[in-house]
Amino acid sequence: MFLLRRRRALPPAPLPCRRRAGSDGPAPRWDVLVIGGGHAGTEAAAAAARSGARTLLVTHKADTIGQMSCNPSFGGIGKGHLMREVDALDGLCARICDQSGVHYKVLNRCKGPAVWGLRAQIDRKLYKENMQKEILNTPLLTVHEASVEDLLLMEPEPDRPGKCQVSGVILGDGSKVHAGSVILTTGTFLRGMVFIGLKMHPAGRLGDQPSIGLAQTLEKLGFAVGRLKTGTPPRLAKDSIDFSILERHMADNPPVPFSFLNEAVWIKPEDQLSCYRTLTNAKVEQIIHNNLHLNNHVRETTRGPRYCPSLESKVLRFPNRIHQLWLEPEGLDSNIIYPQGMSMTLPPELQEQVIACIRGLEKAKMVQPGYGVQYDFLDPRQLSASLESRLVQRLFFAGQINGTTGYEEAAAQGVIAGINAGLRVSGKPPFIISRTEGYIGVLIDDLTTLGTSEPYRMFTSRVEFRMSLRPDNADSRLTLRGFEEAGCVSQQRYAQTSRLKAALEEAIAVLKSLQFTATKWSRLVPEAPISTSRSSLTSALDILQYPEVTMELLARAVPEPLRKFAEWRELEERLKIEAVYEWHVASQQQEIEEVRQDEALQLPEDLDYFAIDASLSKEVREKLDSNRPQTIGALSRIPGITPAAIVNLLRFVKTNQQRTEHIKHSRIGRASPEGNTFGKNTFQNSGSSCVS
Repeated sequence: MFLLRRRRALPPAPLPCRRRAGSDGPAPRWDVLVIGGGHAGTEAAAAAARSGARTLLVTHKADTIGQMSCNPSFGGIGKGHLMREVDALDGLCARICDQSGVHYKVLNRCKGPAVWGLRAQIDRKLYKENMQKEILNTPLLTVHEASVEDLLLMEPEPDRPGKCQVSGVILGDGSKVHAGSVILTTGTFLRGMVFIGLKMHPAGRLGDQPSIGLAQTLEKLGFAVGRLKTGTPPRLAKDSIDFSILERHMADNPPVPFSFLNEAVWIKPEDQLSCYRTLTNAKVEQIIHNNLHLNNHVRETTRGPRYCPSLESKVLRFPNRIHQLWLEPEGLDSNIIYPQGMSMTLPPELQEQVIACIRGLEKAKMVQPGYGVQYDFLDPRQLSASLESRLVQRLFFAGQINGTTGYEEAAAQGVIAGINAGLRVSGKPPFIISRTEGYIGVLIDDLTTLGTSEPYRMFTSRVEFRMSLRPDNADSRLTLRGFEEAGCVSQQRYAQTSRLKAALEEAIAVLKSLQFTATKWSRLVPEAPISTSRSSLTSALDILQYPEVTMELLARAVPEPLRKFAEWRELEERLKIEAVYEWHVASQQQEIEEVRQDEALQLPEDLDYFAIDASLSKEVREKLDSNRPQTIGALSRIPGITPAAIVNLLRFVKTNQQRTEHIKHSRIGRASPEGNTFGKNTFQNSGSSCVS
């Protein structure tokens, strides 16, 4: 057990005390304590530290910080949006990917920029090195190598929901560490079990021990715990594969960076590595069918990932079909190939048989067999939108423990949990991203409102306002909020975003004001098929919507005042996208405002749904009590909640808000209750049916 920063032993922690919040006692040693050094944990720890919280990151093995446990890639459709939003909040993964990628590609190019998916193959070794360097040099962040076996608990704060509050952790050696907030990012380690064929053994991932004590503590505290599974494919020796007969896929030239701070990635376009595609066949399907009795993982009823299933699951779900496999490099100097789409848990000798049946892999050597992992997760409906638990105050959850799958989903939750854990300690309001503001908002709202019965993956199709929530404008949407409300964004990034936002607004105003007849535009920009039959004036912004037209072309046609906007490449690209989506964004704005109005109607956290005087069925009351929606908007997304129930609860909310205001103004000279406007405490003496 040792510290990786400020190499010294932890001072003796105060004895565990079950004291009431606010009473005299020893102050916490740390503001925020993060358990787990994976993708959620690193983002959470760094975000908390950026927000000004003294942060301790506790992990089993410090040298696994930044380890990519499964696929050697980041981003993709929907996932690339999450990375852009994490970067907009000054998160780490996008910048680290720009320093570590070996193959960059934008997916969905055949569609509009709103659904483009930035993706990159990553050098595992480089990513880990760069992430560890970042973490170990982050101010206010200290890394401590240890296992966490239990939580320190004390009496709850009386004005908040929860049976108790966390005040720190107990480490594997029995020592205690106190903290103002604790974030759990245990990934697949909660009672993790690895499966290969009929063999199984406790592990969070191959070679790493699971977390048993924490899982038992969470269960005893009353958390609803479920079980999920995932898997990883066998690894192949690169020099044993015949790439000459396979379909080659080149990287983009030039590569597009993930981070708004970077104009280019670290690698030269010509030095990027290629990926290759091959296919399964009938022989593969036959081997799998003949040996299902030797595969415990597939036979288990535990739910696995729908959108990244094992090869066995694909064969069973889609019989007599050919499935594509992608051969992905694991690094510039690595001899390992990751066969995306070939996740298997058959016995090793049978995995080798499957590999040998595939074109290009006839002589491939298996370096490591594929395996499955089953692990505990917590029902995310037990969390608020800040990712704080409603059962245990000041305890936050992020990553696969909430039922998600993927590095990007974990990173997105991590940055929000880290920000809010820090804000919780300082007594500031939580930082919430709504569905109308970002993919992160959709992710967290889906989890905390609907829950999940299978590993949750982000897609663009989950997002209602895709035209507005694009990867190109994540900084405009989130960076300024992150700086002003959460303090998690650097002055450099804030200044850069503010400058670009101001330039963008100025340029759009100029483009809208520059209006000519269609005939004149046709003469100025002959490259565009502009119809001269239009009698009304047309703005330069409208002309920019034509696929053939760029800002450079417009600046040549009308040098003043457009030349200066065409000289800034990033601004030029953003203006083109803004022009293309101007009408769509405007038409979505009314819908967004309606959703925001619903989200503004807050439901108190301590509302007793079984006691309120509202026309609600017993079934609806049970669903409301179980899900504890925080807003009318979240309420409307709960399955089984009828429109009539929403109207009746909305009527109750508005009536009691008005009653509260009346009581507040009538009690002249008396202190009014703060916080919830119509919870149990507020109406205990007001004649309401709510009870204290």
